Amino acid sequence: IVIKTYQKTCSPWLRQSNSEGLPKLPVPSLQQTCERYLAILEPIVDEEELSHTKELLTEFQKAGGVGERLQKGLERRARKTENWLSDWWLTTAYLDYRMPVVVHSSPGVVLPRLEFSDRQGQMRFAAKLIAGVLDFKTMIDNETLPVEYLGGKQLCMNQYYQVLSSCRVPGLKRDSVVNHAHRSRPPTHITVVHNFQFFVLDVYNSDGTPLTVDQLYMQLEKVWSSSLQTNKEPIGILTSNQRNSWGKAYNNLIKDKTNKDSVRAIQKSIFTVCLDAPMPCVSDELYRSRAAVQMLHGGGSRWNSGNRWFDKTLQFIIGEDGSCGLMYEHAPAEGPPIVSLIDHVVEYTKKSEMVRTPMVPLPMPQKLRFNITPEIKKDIEKAKQNMNIMVHDLDVKVIVFSHFGKNVPKTHKMSPDAFIQMGLQLAYYRMYQRCCATYESASLRMFKLGRTDTIRSCSIDSANFVKAMDDPAKQKIEKVTLLEKAVKAHRAYTDMVSERCTAIDRHLLGLKLQAIEDLTSMPEIFMDTSYAVANHYNLSTSQVPAKTDCVMCFGPVAPDGYGVCYNPMAEHINFAVSAFNSCNETNAAHMAQRLEEALLDMRMLLESTPKAKL
Repeated sequence: IVIKTYQKTCSPWLRQSNSEGLPKLPVPSLQQTCERYLAILEPIVDEEELSHTKELLTEFQKAGGVGERLQKGLERRARKTENWLSDWWLTTAYLDYRMPVVVHSSPGVVLPRLEFSDRQGQMRFAAKLIAGVLDFKTMIDNETLPVEYLGGKQLCMNQYYQVLSSCRVPGLKRDSVVNHAHRSRPPTHITVVHNFQFFVLDVYNSDGTPLTVDQLYMQLEKVWSSSLQTNKEPIGILTSNQRNSWGKAYNNLIKDKTNKDSVRAIQKSIFTVCLDAPMPCVSDELYRSRAAVQMLHGGGSRWNSGNRWFDKTLQFIIGEDGSCGLMYEHAPAEGPPIVSLIDHVVEYTKKSEMVRTPMVPLPMPQKLRFNITPEIKKDIEKAKQNMNIMVHDLDVKVIVFSHFGKNVPKTHKMSPDAFIQMGLQLAYYRMYQRCCATYESASLRMFKLGRTDTIRSCSIDSANFVKAMDDPAKQKIEKVTLLEKAVKAHRAYTDMVSERCTAIDRHLLGLKLQAIEDLTSMPEIFMDTSYAVANHYNLSTSQVPAKTDCVMCFGPVAPDGYGVCYNPMAEHINFAVSAFNSCNETNAAHMAQRLEEALLDMRMLLESTPKAKL
């Protein structure tokens, strides 16, 4: 999937006008969703369960029945709102989710390793990175951001306006997101954290121009030399806790006015820069995997996990040892806008600085103070323990698949994404001798305020292919035909999601939430074993393409599952595979190896079969 950008100088109302011109998210037909739901269940549930689900769906769809009533309720909601799904999705997928955002929700991004190994290099690069983000922010502020298109259709740009100057705020039962970018006096500062100590750094001169790279470098030097103590309480680690626990600790923390002001300064900041201490040395082969965990959780309380504010939407992470990347809080946006920002910033950091630095004395960056009571200290210790348990449980393997990239599938007239997804299906089947529910996120940004829906990569066609691939009784030509059919089916499902919005998952969720809103009893299809199986994603996957040679990573969404993210480049593919050590059945390195073998076997199959050479 290639997202194209076109430069447009837009009116000051791009945010509104860009959305206004887009179609509203439609509500798919009930009958069609029920039929497609049965089709996705076929490869993952047994015949008895499938038969029972068919009966429930027949009952659900009866004229004048529960399904029809809920469908009409959804259609009413669609008429009355800008997007019938967006608020519900934000709440159910993120703000009501009570697991820690670390590992369980917030993705990390590993950028190419940098050529420095000292603090001067760290500060110099951090200064350039900050200047690059501010350059991107200028396009957002001036409403001149290039409008994106997919397959010739304009995409909603709303998410770009949610990622800067925003922050998640914990609640006792539900979180919220604050966005200060649209205030009459938007923030002009970032937060910088070093040795667990937070600083407010103003990044604009009094005339409104952004600080130059040299000015930023000097300010970062001041931050560094004012935070040399390494024995400070890691107040930021509180944000890594289970959301209800953090909500309770948060209310306690901000009772104190100094603490409240410090927290507000972090929340209001445009973004956060984390200047990390060096992580334990590893071989070049293991470096990317180690960098991935640094971006996802910081490595534990002994290392950099306290050098974060995990609720902050954007945190750029720069290590003294050349490690570099970011993590983002997922509630306001998906991966593509973040990657777009990364691509811009990486290109910006390669430029030589041409701006003359004004010889103006700059104020000292303000250190944020926290008064640590015995109760807060206890909360910090508990958060440290919980963080270290998560760190020990997460197993991440990042590989560069160097044998081929998008080039090989394209040679065989196949979608690279569909080809990779079939590789994942084959790898999983070879490991477990069964098919599993698979989630691949797909964009709904062709619709006003669109977020995502699910591509169900495990299909009847993918199951037929993976079962035939290692069957000696099957001819190669038959295997190729099944692979081509599976790839086409995946491509068709992708188009069904992004272009026509006729996928099943958000529609089923909408029907379920409509039942809750109507205070009616929960329909049986949502209490059914099949529904639980369909939503237990042993494979949670995402393609996040970038111009930069980077890879996004995230944790699994099921205790016995895998998280797989990939960036397909022209001649290689970056993969990040995650699993939990607490599950004996899963292993990230084994899955990565099986994936590599599956992709190579699929290429060999295509290249050694006469049909493929025609």
